[in-house]
Amino acid sequence: QVQLVESGGGLVQAGDSLRLSCTASGRTFSTLTMGWFRQAPGKEREFVTNIRSNGVDTYYVDSVKGRFTISRDNAKNTAYLQMNSLKPEDTAVYYCAATTYYSEYVGNFMQYDCWGQGNQVTVSS
Repeated sequence: QVQLVESGGGLVQAGDSLRLSCTASGRTFSTLTMGWFRQAPGKEREFVTNIRSNGVDTYYVDSVKGRFTISRDNAKNTAYLQMNSLKPEDTAVYYCAATTYYSEYVGNFMQYDCWGQGNQVTVSS
């Protein structure tokens, strides 16, 4: 079983940047596909992006394309979500997740079996 610990959330203004980190332990991180989801108040959990274990193949939801970048450092067992040009509608609790699915797109939260604790990101206008 893998454990995921997130860090890096906070309160920023529209247009600012934040970087979220997700550090894994307990299983070979380099074999896992990593994803980021978010959940705004009163809304369902939404897929944001994922990165395959090769560190090359990524997929983004349209609303964050060109603003968010997912990456990973397998030597540090850590995945990152760099968020630029943040908008108030990006406000949510962000969750990292891990799965053994090996696909360019893994967008269904039910496909993930390990989750981080969640990290609040608040963007003020």
